[in-house]
Amino acid sequence: MPNIGPMELIVVLIVALLILGPKRLPSAGRSLGQGIREFKGSLTGSTATTAVDEPAAEQPAKRA
Repeated sequence: MPNIGPMELIVVLIVALLILGPKRLPSAGRSLGQGIREFKGSLTGSTATTAVDEPAAEQPAKRA
């Protein structure tokens, strides 16, 4: 397996910036990160949404 050094990462980031542009690059990074999280969650059998939803369901309702 080839080693990926800092120079290769810089080249990949420059190419991504040229292809996507500065406005779409952050959203592309977010969607890539979300996809990786979902993939890891599917491998382990857990989902990120249940971890976020559980604390909100446990909070008691406020009374007026």
